Amino acid sequence: MLIRFICLIIGYVFGLFQTSYLYGRLHGIDIREYGSGNAGTTNALRTLGKKAGAITFLGDCFKCIFAAVFIYLIFHNSYGDMIKLLQVYGACGVILGHNFPFYLKFKGGKGIAATAGMICSINWLMTVFAFFTFVIAYGLTNYVSVGSLMIYVGFMIEVVIFGQMGVFHLSQAHLNEMYIIAAFLTILAFWKHRQNIKRLMEGTENKTYLLKKQEKEKKDE
Repeated sequence: MLIRFICLIIGYVFGLFQTSYLYGRLHGIDIREYGSGNAGTTNALRTLGKKAGAITFLGDCFKCIFAAVFIYLIFHNSYGDMIKLLQVYGACGVILGHNFPFYLKFKGGKGIAATAGMICSINWLMTVFAFFTFVIAYGLTNYVSVGSLMIYVGFMIEVVIFGQMGVFHLSQAHLNEMYIIAAFLTILAFWKHRQNIKRLMEGTENKTYLLKKQEKEKKDE
């Protein structure tokens, strides 16, 4: 169990790199005091623009990938039979560090970009599925929250299917641990999006438009 805890802590440290918060500070603001108050990609996009949104997404995504690579380099020789599981523990730590950074009074983001990094580090085919899941869900609704939650629904399903197919090369006991972590992260994502879900049900959730044409059409309605 100690090695799992170590990987969780390693991930948490990587997760403390709050891209949108640091980017906002460089521009003289605390991103958590604007828009939705969330230190994540969507709020950075709405508050500081597309460049900030892109930088935030990439920063939060790659910190999870870097954590997975770091854990692989350190432990793959000693724990090769469970390295994929240890990387998932690390990814879980990254998401927890992103969502609950101690130096920001545990007020961070919602972990979706970090989750994208986790999926990228697990399996390339799952990455493709996650990308199209988000694009289709967001494209049909213009709700980032819907696309984000659908990524997690797809992730939970895919990790079980791929696991049972033997893609991760883990024992059943290790696979069960991975499934528990995936379920925990899915529940956490829905909990972090509870206000979005409430607004979706009330019809008051904000839509996000990436194209000026879409924004103009919305204003003309």
